[in-house]
Amino acid sequence: MAQERNGAWTPPPRPEWVARVNEEGRSMDIASLVPLQPGELLETAMRNTGLSDFGSGEWREPFEVLVKSLEEEAELNLFGRLMTRSDLLIWLQERLEIEEAYRRHPEIDAEVLAEPVFIVGQPRSGTSILFELLSQDAQFGVPTNWEIMFPCPPPEAATYRTDPRIARAEHLLTQWYRVAPTFRTMHELGATIPNECKVAMNCTFVSDNLTGIFQVPGYYAWLMKADLTYPYAYYRRMLKLLQWRNPRRYWLLKSPSHIWSLPTLFKVFPDARVIYTHRDPIVTRASVTNLLGTIYWMRSDKVFDAEAFERVLEPEGVAAGMNLVIDQIEKGEIPRARIHDFQFADLIERPIEAVRSLYDRAGLQWTAAAQAGMEAYLAHKPKGKFGAHRYEVSDGAQIERERRLYARYQRFHGVRNEV
Repeated sequence: MAQERNGAWTPPPRPEWVARVNEEGRSMDIASLVPLQPGELLETAMRNTGLSDFGSGEWREPFEVLVKSLEEEAELNLFGRLMTRSDLLIWLQERLEIEEAYRRHPEIDAEVLAEPVFIVGQPRSGTSILFELLSQDAQFGVPTNWEIMFPCPPPEAATYRTDPRIARAEHLLTQWYRVAPTFRTMHELGATIPNECKVAMNCTFVSDNLTGIFQVPGYYAWLMKADLTYPYAYYRRMLKLLQWRNPRRYWLLKSPSHIWSLPTLFKVFPDARVIYTHRDPIVTRASVTNLLGTIYWMRSDKVFDAEAFERVLEPEGVAAGMNLVIDQIEKGEIPRARIHDFQFADLIERPIEAVRSLYDRAGLQWTAAAQAGMEAYLAHKPKGKFGAHRYEVSDGAQIERERRLYARYQRFHGVRNEV
């Protein structure tokens, strides 16, 4: 079991088969065997698809920055390079196919995305469980993992649950469990599970999800200065394509890190409704350290450096993100009336009652069918279904220091202490 305290993290043992593959690679020229060079990756993606139009060029600079950072900083092992090359080609080929779909069917752009609902909040604050819970309501459509990975040809309603791309996506996603079995206790993966917005934005190469997969400080530094309008606009383009032949009444969307870019979210989706989940940040920070450490360990033997990702791991960075949203609300930079708070503690203690109250506040229609679907979901996913996710929180002195940092956030949003 991995444990951490104040950013330190101890990796779990690797499965024997992964350790043996990586050991064999130590004496090989793995950079030549599994190349991660921008030009070669582009040529391979074009050859695989028979297409050449990647769309407008905003993605090119971040793509090249990311690949450079992967080569120079990520210290990928053999299997990590294989996984990474596969991902990069999937994202490049996804771009080519989306552009081709729009070229053949320009009418896709006329699709209307009415009042999408976004779930945001600190990582490990209940965003995933709430996302999956609300997705049981038929008025919502969610982008699932398989259709985000392989969106073309555009999914059709008649074959949405039987499409052969589901099996391929399932194998690639559950590979994470086979490489790092402890990850199963932290986060559920699967082809038909709802996908996060920032994961969908991987194909724009402007996404902090990428810094959650790889330790790439150079790319992270570039991303912190980037204009995020482009990835949000491209995501809107992707959603139009996905609903073209499989209509949704309302999109239900989710990513914790939207809290860093709410003005951009409302710029691109002006009629969005935002559900902001809240949980004691001392607990969420300890949990996310274990999560990220495990993800990085899948692909690299590099020592996990929590300080390099201070905005999600260090108390000062976490507090800054929370206070940023409060500042934006108080200054009128984001519409307070379209942001609806939701407490993780309420979700755990009385989930159906808490969700029904949320619907009332957000102006959403509550139905008996939605309630039945949510109750069935909860019955089949008890806490700890895949094993306990264990992690350590700060000690007494550190808790006192962090409480002072988080005081404004907890007071403004009414967030109770868990430790």
